[in-house]
Formats: sequence, C-alpha cells, structure tokens
Amino acid sequence: MGGMATAERKAQPARVDATRNRERIIAAAREAFVEHGPSVPLDAIAHRAGVGNATLYRHFADRNELVHVVASYSLARITEQADSALAEEPDAFEALRRFVHRAADERVGALCSLLYDGFDKNDANVVDARVRLEAAVTRLMDNARESGQLRPDVGIGDLMVAITQLTRPLAGTACAHVERYMHRHLQLFLDGLRAPARSELSGTAVTFEDFEPDRI
Repeated sequence: MGGMATAERKAQPARVDATRNRERIIAAAREAFVEHGPSVPLDAIAHRAGVGNATLYRHFADRNELVHVVASYSLARITEQADSALAEEPDAFEALRRFVHRAADERVGALCSLLYDGFDKNDANVVDARVRLEAAVTRLMDNARESGQLRPDVGIGDLMVAITQLTRPLAGTACAHVERYMHRHLQLFLDGLRAPARSELSGTAVTFEDFEPDRI
C-alpha cells in the first residue's frame, strides 16, 4: 500500500504539469489563430506556448484536433460571457455592450477556426457549443431590441462578424497593438447599433447560418 501511495504522489506533479501544458497550448493556439488563422504552423504554436513539438503532439494528434479544441473552448468561454451579462446586467443594452467587450477580451477572433477547411462542423461538441452561444447572444439582442435601444435591422451574424473584425490585428502588426484601440473601436460600433438608426443598411441582417462553409 505504501508503494502505491508513493507512486500516486509522484504521479500528481506530472498530471499537473500535463494539464498546465495543455492549457498553455490552447491559449497559444487561440492567440495564433486570431493573428494568423488556423493554418499557422504547429511548431510556431508550440514555441509560443513554451513547449516542445513533442509535447504538443502528446496532447493533440494533429492540427484538426487542435482546431476543434480551440473552437470548442472559445465558444464555451464566449457563451459564459453572454450568460453572465444576461444574469448580472439589469439594462438590456448595457448587457449587450458588456458582452461585446468581454467577447473581445476572450479573443473572439479565434472563431475563424470554424471556417477552417478541415473543420468538422458536425462535431457534436462543437454543434452543442455553437447552439448555446447563438441562443445566449440572440437573447441579448432580443432584450436590447425589445427595450427599444437596439436598431431592428441587425442580426447576430452582423454582431459577431463586426466584433471579430474589430478585434483582429492589422496585417503585419503584433497582436499587442490591437489592444490599444479595439475597445475604443468597439464602442464606436456599439454607438452605431443604438436605436433609432441613423442610416439604412444595405442587404439583409446576417445570421449564423450565413457562415456555413458552403454559403461563404
């Protein structure tokens, strides 16, 4: 029994290190996807995470697995922000504003991985996470619209595309630079969402379904 207990104690630090390394890889991949898209070299992600290539491959068999994990992780984290805003903000537009800024902090641009050529959009975990995000953000927008504060001609796709585009770095710049102005630009965008609308938008409101790979 003593030997088993000793072995267990020795194994615990290894498990902690493995968990920490996995989290570092996911975080590094999320940042890299925002900056360069999901085709970024895996060795660049490993370097950014401060681990060796072998460590990355111990946790993720290939790029597709890493892309799926990052997408699911990002969807879940952003959904948490939407749920928190719904639960904690009494003003409907303030809840939407809070979500937009928090989604930016969660690197919403990493969701570009959902459009990756090798991505399985029918993966059960991803489908579930996406449905929950869409429901939460739709509720935020419906509440703001029903309160008379959100213009009626914008859809969830309009919102998510704008957040993604306004929080991704300009080509050839470091990711750190975008944080200097992304919240400023998001606030300008939010002011444009307020009712009454001051202009007529071209086209129709964008939905999540418009981003299916076969419709892009």
